[in-house]
Amino acid sequence: MQFGIALATDATSWQVTQRAEELGFSHAWFYDTQMLTADPFVAMAAAAMKTSRIRLGTGVLVPSNRIAPATACAFASLNKLAPGRIDFGIGTGFSARRAMGQGAVKLSDMAEYIRVVMGLLDEETLETSFEGQKHKIRFLNPDLGLINTRDPVALHLSAFGPKGMRLTAKLGAGWINFVGNDAVGISWLNAMQQTWEKEGNDRADLSAVAFALGCILEPGEPADSPRAMAQAGPRAAVMLHRAADEALSGLPNSSPMPPAVADLVQGYVASAKNFEPADAPYLHNHRGHLMFVKPDERQFINADLIRMNTFTGSQAEITTRIEGLRDAGYTQFTIQLIPGQEQAIEDWAKIKRAFS
Repeated sequence: MQFGIALATDATSWQVTQRAEELGFSHAWFYDTQMLTADPFVAMAAAAMKTSRIRLGTGVLVPSNRIAPATACAFASLNKLAPGRIDFGIGTGFSARRAMGQGAVKLSDMAEYIRVVMGLLDEETLETSFEGQKHKIRFLNPDLGLINTRDPVALHLSAFGPKGMRLTAKLGAGWINFVGNDAVGISWLNAMQQTWEKEGNDRADLSAVAFALGCILEPGEPADSPRAMAQAGPRAAVMLHRAADEALSGLPNSSPMPPAVADLVQGYVASAKNFEPADAPYLHNHRGHLMFVKPDERQFINADLIRMNTFTGSQAEITTRIEGLRDAGYTQFTIQLIPGQEQAIEDWAKIKRAFS
C-alpha cells in the first residue's frame, strides 16, 4: 500500500514535500482552493524543483477555477520540471466553490474539461467552445521543448455518486475518496469496484486513494486533546459546515447526521444563522475549512465527532483501520497535514513503516 500526504497549499509546501520524499511517501497532493489556500501550480512547481521521486498532484483541481487549455499548459509545464511525476486530480468542487457560495460543477462540464485537458496533453487537435463559439485548438509548439507532453500525466477523479464513478471507470482513471468512517469508505469502494468492472476493467487495475485527517494519540491522550483538536478537529468541523450549507443555502449534504452528534450539529446550525455578513454566511462558515477549528465552533466539536470523522487513535488502532482499507482494495492512504502541524508527518511515517 502506498502512503501520500495532502496539503492545504502553501507557496512553501515544497519543504514538507521534500521531507515526505525523504520518509518514503509516494505522493503529495495539493488542494485547489483559491479563497482558502495558495495556488497549487505555484506550490507544485517549487516542489518539483526540490524533489526527485515523489509524485505531485492536484488533490483536487476544480474545473471552474481556470480554463482547460491553461490547465493543460500548467500540467505540461510541471511535467518538464518533474517528468512523469505529475498527477491530474479533479473533482466537481466542494471547498473551493462553497467558500464562494457556489454549488458543485456539473458532471458533464467536468467530463468535457477532462476531454480537453487530456487531449491537449496527448497533442491532439480539439474542437471546444469559448465564449459561446466553437474553435479548434492544440499546442502549437510542443517540439520546442518549452513544455513536456511526452511523459504521461495520470488522471484521478474524486467521485462519490454513481454517475461520477461511471465516468471514472469509463476513463480508466484513478479514484479519490475522502474517508472518515471505515465502513462507509469501504462501501463506497465496493460501489466503485463494481462500476469499474461493469465497464470492462480489471479490479486489480483500480487505483483507489483514501484521503483522511487524524491524529496519532499518545497513551492516555483523549481524542479531543489540544493536539488532536489541531490535527483532526478541522475534518470533524466539515460535518458542521455541510449541515450549515444545507440549512442556510440549500446546498446538498452528502454526509448523514449520526444521531449521537445530532444535538451538536443542530447547535452549530442554529449559531450559523447569525453569521455575518447575513447575505453571505458561507464566508464565515468556511473560514478555516480543513485547516483550523474556529473559536466559535470549538464548543460543537468533541471526542465523539472527531473519532467518527477522522483517523484518530493509538498507533495500533490506526494501523488496524488502514489494514482494513488496504484489504478492501484501497491502494493508497493519504493523510492531510494541517498548517502549523507539519511535524505530524513524523508520526504518520511510523504508520507507513508498518506497511513496508
